[in-house]
Amino acid sequence: MRIFLLLLPWLELWTLIELGSDIGAFQTIAYVLLTMLLGGWLIRRQGEGMLMKVKQEFDGSRALNPGLLADGLAMVFCGLLLMMPGLITDVLGLVMMIGPLRRFLLRRSQPVDVKVQSSITLEGDFQRLDD
Repeated sequence: MRIFLLLLPWLELWTLIELGSDIGAFQTIAYVLLTMLLGGWLIRRQGEGMLMKVKQEFDGSRALNPGLLADGLAMVFCGLLLMMPGLITDVLGLVMMIGPLRRFLLRRSQPVDVKVQSSITLEGDFQRLDD
């Protein structure tokens, strides 16, 4: 994984050079700018949507659904991938935008299922030690 992360910028540069030689420099720059705008729009839309959903959850006095936040953050990550110049990160971002695949990967990445309880009551006897 480390090697992939070290090689990713060079692979992205190589794919952009190849794309530029095939379709031209102007079209390649337009493609990069278009995907940057798409990624920025996606991040903004997801951020606003997540804030609205979190506000609705708190207004209803319900426990916050961790799956809701994870899915929203995954979409923000997709937007970040689209904002990076290059074809590899664009393909990864677009693939991650597919809802069932994204949720499958999120379920696989969580080590345990966390249950959130609204309140816990403990009963028992106590004795003060400082008296």
